[in-house]
Parts: sequence; C-alpha cells; structure tokens
Amino acid sequence: MSAGSANDRSAPSRRLGQSVRSSRVWLLVLWLAALAVLGYFAQRQLQIGTDLRLFLPKPTTPEERLLLEEIGEGAGSRVLVLALSGSSPEALADISRELAAALADNPAFRFVANGELSMDALPEELLPYRYLLSDTLDEHTFDASYLREQLRARARDLASPAGAFLESWLPRDPTLELLSVLQRWQPAQEPNRLYDVWFDKDGKRALLLAETAAPAFDPERQRQAIEMLRQAHGSFDSNHESTLTISGAGQFSVLMEQRTRGEAQFLGTAASIGMILLVLFAYRRPSAVLYSALPLLSAGLAGLFMVSVVFGEVHGITLAFGFTLIGVAQDYPVHLLSHWRADRPALTVVRELWPTLATGVASTCIAYLTFLFSGVTGLQQLASFTVAGLAAASLTTRFLLPRLLGEGGRDSGQSQALDRLWRSIDALPRLKWTSLILAIAAIVAISLSETPMWEDDLGKLTPVPVELIQQDQELRGALGAADVRYMLVVNATDRQQALRKLEEIQQPLEQLIERGAMTGFDHAARYLPSAATQLARQKKLPDTSTLREALGHAQTGSGFKADVFEPFVNDVQKAKELQPLLPEDLGTSPLATNLEMLLTRSDQGARAFVTLNGVRDAAALRAFSESRTDLLLLDLKGASEALVSKQRTHILWSLGLASILLVGVIALALRKRARVYRVLLPMALTTLIAMATLQLNGISLSLFHLIALMLGAGLGLDYALFFEHAADDPLEQRRTLHAVIVCSLSTLMVFALLAASTIPVLRAIGLTVSLAVVSNFLLAVMVARARATSNPSTHASAHAEAQQS
Repeated sequence: MSAGSANDRSAPSRRLGQSVRSSRVWLLVLWLAALAVLGYFAQRQLQIGTDLRLFLPKPTTPEERLLLEEIGEGAGSRVLVLALSGSSPEALADISRELAAALADNPAFRFVANGELSMDALPEELLPYRYLLSDTLDEHTFDASYLREQLRARARDLASPAGAFLESWLPRDPTLELLSVLQRWQPAQEPNRLYDVWFDKDGKRALLLAETAAPAFDPERQRQAIEMLRQAHGSFDSNHESTLTISGAGQFSVLMEQRTRGEAQFLGTAASIGMILLVLFAYRRPSAVLYSALPLLSAGLAGLFMVSVVFGEVHGITLAFGFTLIGVAQDYPVHLLSHWRADRPALTVVRELWPTLATGVASTCIAYLTFLFSGVTGLQQLASFTVAGLAAASLTTRFLLPRLLGEGGRDSGQSQALDRLWRSIDALPRLKWTSLILAIAAIVAISLSETPMWEDDLGKLTPVPVELIQQDQELRGALGAADVRYMLVVNATDRQQALRKLEEIQQPLEQLIERGAMTGFDHAARYLPSAATQLARQKKLPDTSTLREALGHAQTGSGFKADVFEPFVNDVQKAKELQPLLPEDLGTSPLATNLEMLLTRSDQGARAFVTLNGVRDAAALRAFSESRTDLLLLDLKGASEALVSKQRTHILWSLGLASILLVGVIALALRKRARVYRVLLPMALTTLIAMATLQLNGISLSLFHLIALMLGAGLGLDYALFFEHAADDPLEQRRTLHAVIVCSLSTLMVFALLAASTIPVLRAIGLTVSLAVVSNFLLAVMVARARATSNPSTHASAHAEAQQS
C-alpha cells in the first residue's frame, strides 16, 4: 500500500518535471527561431560600407569639403601605380606595351598609361582639332617661311631612325601638330624613359598608371580590377620572368580587407575555443556554453537589425567597433551563472541581481546615446548598434535565460579556493591615499610626456603597413607625381570660365617656378584650351587657297611632291569650320580621363585643380592664392588634421556629456556618496592609468584608443557595481569574485589576442582594453569591495561551510 502511494505521489512530479523540461526546449527553439528571423531581415537590408568619411564630421570649410570629395570619389584616389621588374629593360618595355594595350578596352579601367606616345591617342573624329589644341599658332602662322622651315626639318627626320614612324603620317601633318599636342600632354615632370615607355631612374622597373572605374573604398570591385590586371600580366609573361607590383589606395583597400578578414577568422576561432574552455572549466557543464552565448548572440543580431533599419548602410568599422563594445554584454549571463545554485531558482537569483545589472546597463547605454548628437554618422551608427545590443543582452538575461536554466549546480560561494582568495584580498591594507597617488602620478606622466596627446595625421591612422606607404611614395616619386600636400583650386561658374582662369594664371605660375617656389605644375588648360583660345587660334588658320600657295613656295627645292600634302590642307580646312572642342565632346578618350581629374563640376558651377610639383615655398603660393578671390591653396595635410581635430572635439564633448549622465545615473541608483565613490573610482583611475601608459610608450591617442577606453570604462563600471553589490555577505562576495574573474579572463583573452594582431587598429584596441581589464579588476577588488564584516561569526560560519564543501 505504501509503495503504491509513493508511486502515485511521484507520478505528478514526473509529469511536472517533463512539462518543465518541454517548456524549456520550446523556449530555446523559439529563441533561436527569433534570432534566425532577426538575422535574416538584418542581412537582407544591411549593406556594408567602407567609406571612411562616415567617421569624419561634416565639413564646414571649402578645404574640408574638397578633402572629403577627393578622399572618397576623387579620380586621384582611383589611380594605381604599376611596376614591372625582374627582367631586362627591353623585355619589361614590351610587357608594359602589351599590358597597356590589353587593359585599354577593359571596362574595369578608365585609362592605362605607360608614357608611350601613340598617334591613336585622339580618335579620328577629333584629329582636326589638333590645330586648336596646339599652341603653335600662338606664336607662328602657316605662311611660306614657317612651312619651309618645317618641311626641311621633316626631310631630316625622314633620314633618321624615326623616319619609318613618321613617313605615313607626314602628308597629313607636316608640322607635327599631333606630336606637339601629345608631348604637351605628358606629365609636367617627365619620368625616365627607356624604349619609349616610363622607367624608374635606375632603369630596372617599368612604370605604368592605371585608373580604375571603381572608387578606392569599394574593395570588391577593386579586387576584381586587380585580378584582371594580374591575369593580363600573366598572359604576357607565362614564364614568370617579370614581377608585377601594384600600389595605390585601391590595392591597399583590397589588401587590408583580405588581411582583416583572415586575422578576424583566426582570432575569432581562437577566442571562441578559449571562451568555450573557460566556461566549461568555470561551470563544469556543457550547457553553460549555450547559456552564455545566447544573450551575446541576441545582442549582435539586435544591433545589426537596428542599424540596418535606421541607416540601411553600416560601415565595416562600425560593425567591428560595435561587436567590440557589446563585449561587455557577455558579462551579463556570467553573473547569473556564477550566482545560480541548487538552493536558489534562477528567476530568484536574477531578480536579486537585476537592480545592479540594470544600473550598469542603463549607465552604459546613456553614455553611448550621447554619440547620437556627435554629428558624425559613423559614431551615430555605433551608438545605435551598441545601445540596441546591450539592451537586448540585458533583457534576454533578465527574462528569457533564467527560464531556460534547470536545477542549479554547485555553489561558487562554497569554493575553498575562492574563500582563501577572498580572505587574502580582504587582508590587503586599504591605503587611503593610494588612489590619489595613482591619479596624480598618471596626470604627471601625461603632462610631462613628450609624445603628443592626440594623433591628427590621417596617414598614421591608416591600417596600411608603413612599408607599403613608403613604396607607394617611392613609385609615385619616380613617375614625377604631383605634391601630395598642396594644390591650387580655381572656382568658377562653369567649366569654360575655369579654363579661362587657368590660362590667366599660367604666366604667374611660371614666374613662381623661376623664383624657386616650386618645380612644376599641371592643370586642365594644358590639355584642353578654353573655347575663346581655340577660336583665336582658328582665326589664324589660312583658307585653302592661301595655304596651298604657301605650301607651293615652301616645297620649292624640298624634294616633296607637289600634291603630297593635300590631306594636310583638308584637315586645316576642317579645323577652320569646327566648333570649339568642349569637355563633354571628349567621350572616353585619354584626354577625357586626364581632364576629369583636373576639371570637375561642383555645387557652385565648376572647379579646376592645379597640381604642384616640388613645392619649396608654401608661403609664396599662399600669398599668390590670396591675391585672387577665385583661387584657393588647398593644404591637404592641414585640412585633414583640422578635420581629425574637429572629429576628436565632437567625441570629447560627447564623452564629457556621457560622463555627467553616467555619474547622475549611478548617484541616483546608489544614493550614498561612499557607494558612488567606490563604483566610479576604479573606472576613472583605469582611464588615467591607460592614457598614461600609452603616453609613456610613445603612443598618441586616436579614435581607436578612445573607443577602447570607452569599453574599458564600461567593464570597470560592471566589475565595481557587482563588487559593491556583494556588500558584507561572504558567500555573495565569493560568487561575485567568481563571476568577475570569469568575465575579466574571458575579456582579457579576447583582447590579448587582438593585441597580437599585425593590423595597427586591432592592435591598438587590444592593448588598450587588455590594460584596462587588468587595471579595472585590481582596482575594483581594492576599492569597490565592501569592508570586512564586523561580525566574526558570519565569517566563521561561512568559512566552515567552505571547509565542508
């Protein structure tokens, strides 16, 4: 009878247990399904951008606007420098010609140049314009005297090795106007030339320029263009006798995208394995891996969904920084797991933890919300991603995760090892002046450091290795490339007015060269004169009868047949009837490409650039630009530094406001000044210590370091809040110690791996956060922990419980 009664009583219990387990399974399935749906919609709407301008403030000056336009879409940013090496100069010249010819009609490239003068540079329909483009008629006329001089020169040319090249062309162009135009279109500072193509000074590398159709910050299309380039090179050099080197913003974009993806995969895999092992060691149950991962996964997908809905496009850096900043969200389930135990249901535990957890989440989210008012799109995206992610992680930890957990396991508070560790920590002296001494030492170190506090040089913020930048500068120098810092900008109502203004400043610019202010310059009017200049030259062209008469006198005794130059007469007659050549008439000719880089449309009408070579006296150039209201000397380095400084000002104002709001939230939650002090001091001290350490190691602070310091501050707030929450309950102190150790070890493991990265951005973040984790943990233990309890029996009973376990 008693056995039957026991069975009767156990049956409902079994059914209840099965029902609870079934509900947990369904909750898990629904949670994962919701994440899958969220990820699906985020993936459909989200576009990953690579335009670094999203992380710069909106421009307010002409210099800043020009800088951002050139960084993003400027033709100069699309130009790749190619170098062929490893074979004889003659073989390299042949490969250079074959490569240029193969890419000439490739839609991935707008133009390819190797210095070779080709009579095909102008399409057939534009050839008569050579008389309007050449400056010959500015000083000469096609009279008998000038034509006689030209015919004698051509007779000498025919007797030279160049005769075979010129013979078929002479009947149409005895004055070689096309050759004059092509020479005029060569770079202002002509590179070394061997076998009619560009070489470096040593004659060991053949050089080419290639402009891609894709912007520099489009790594996928840049990758496709570079692959086509390498395939074309391989088809002409099947024996691999030469090496192709590619340099430029597009190549850097592809290289860093590949390197970042590769390192991210390796570091992500290593960090995941380490996290799994750490969680298994800390909690002794495989299910803890899933429990700790679900809120973090929810945070990532919620952040992605929020950014995709609000912005549509998100920058890759935003995602990288966003996933970095929500790293603090992995602490939320850890605290629950470390406090969860057999005699305390998970829902009860999380209710007890929630005030502390909610205070940390609210403080952090409010701090990040200030970025919405920064005026920087990238930071606004970052704020949206981080706030949505942290909110999702905290809410799922509060309301969903406890309902997944079954019966609790061992109590971390009963650990003998943690008991000994906590008693050792509690025995440490509380030096009243230690915090003040640390703060003063950090401030003194920062103040006396010779390292500049802030990094304003955009070039040093790039993740591109220094050796590649130096190689790019060397190759561009060998090509006689323009100065990378200074250029003159002409503003006009339309492109014709811009060309006329360029012609007006031609002579003053030549005078600046004579005075040694620079060594050369280039502008659009060298390639396409204004319509007014073309019409003036057109008026100097003789009519058909006058030209035939002058040719007749010039040919006397020259040895040329009487009617051999009739094609020349026909072209001159066509030129007399032409309308002036305009930029929009150039189609896809090489002339159009050169012109596009130097003459653009703007909101005000048109803008022309004057590129400068060998600038030696910037003050003289500035004085010249200030003498004209339509001329601006653009200092790209100065403008970029001003923009970075403005970006930093936006961020610092946001951080200042965030700090005030954070202190307010903590004060409102904790009420007592001593408690607020214990929570905020470790975070503030860690920030000062990290900044001082970076300064002492010669590292200036950049956007990347500020983001890392923000994460460090969030971690410090989390550690200190939970140590303060533990109060004077020894068991609760040991549970908190267990949770914070797991949190800090997991974070330290991830960011220590980042610190080993070869990518400067990742390394900067990894080093800064690793330092912050160690400092935050030590300071939180030293400052935020409660004082030893005054009731000895409490310690004694707690110690006895630990010994029994």
